[in-house]
Amino acid sequence: MSVSMTDSGEVAAPVESSKSAMTWGPIFGGAAAAIGVTLILLLLGSGLGLTMVSPWSGQSSSLGTLGITAAIWLVVVQWLSSALGGYVTGRLRTKWAAVHTDEVFFRDTAHGFISWALATIFVAGFLASSLTSLAGAGAQAVGSTAQAVGSAAGTAAASSATSPLDLSTAYFTDALLRPDQARAAATSNDAAATSEVSRILLNGAAEGQIPDDDKAYLATIVSARTGLSEADARARVDTVLKRIDDAKAATQKAADEARKAAATTALLGSLSLLVGAFIAAAAAALGGSQRDAEEDLVVTSRI
Repeated sequence: MSVSMTDSGEVAAPVESSKSAMTWGPIFGGAAAAIGVTLILLLLGSGLGLTMVSPWSGQSSSLGTLGITAAIWLVVVQWLSSALGGYVTGRLRTKWAAVHTDEVFFRDTAHGFISWALATIFVAGFLASSLTSLAGAGAQAVGSTAQAVGSAAGTAAASSATSPLDLSTAYFTDALLRPDQARAAATSNDAAATSEVSRILLNGAAEGQIPDDDKAYLATIVSARTGLSEADARARVDTVLKRIDDAKAATQKAADEARKAAATTALLGSLSLLVGAFIAAAAAALGGSQRDAEEDLVVTSRI
């Protein structure tokens, strides 16, 4: 504490308030108001979103439209709730006597920001809990389905190579035996042909491409099993491989679009939160200034 002396020899010391600059009552009140508005608007948005979805083909909005609408609605919810919560925080606090105007402005903005932070943390925890419950229910349903399928898949898994090492070994074993025994078995036994073709396709998927000798061998098996000519069998193999490549490309495109959508959502969400924090602080400053402007004067008689 700095102490100064006047020209007349008197000691002047700064006045320090014994009360804290933090007023938790208005902060919790503003946070509660923001949380209530957020939950109401989220339920309203969910209802409006369900009206845009239909189980009938051609009657639902596109996924892009739904995603954009949901993002815009979340931004609106964040901004409206932040504005209301900050304003309530500023209006509910008592007047700070003998405090500089700049300090009052700072305290109001700080109170609005803290109120926004509390509301955001609560809503984020509520949404995370809801998503966790939904994920748990989905996982339970998937688990029961997987248990039913597991018994049927166990027999097939026992009769085929399951690990990558076993698959690779079986593929190269087939390649070694193709000129004689394997070709004869593949062309006379449906199970052997199906197993070998599956191993070739799986190895091609792992390597990213199927060698020309594997394509020629697939054409030989198709020709032997279907009665097609060598050229027609080769054309069928090329058509199927092209469909596999197209499916792979479509999967990669969908994954890339999902990545871009997630990145856009994260950036938009962070920007919306920053703007919401600013709106809450500004609204609290506005509410505080209106609170100080509307004051009652107490008249006392002088004796």
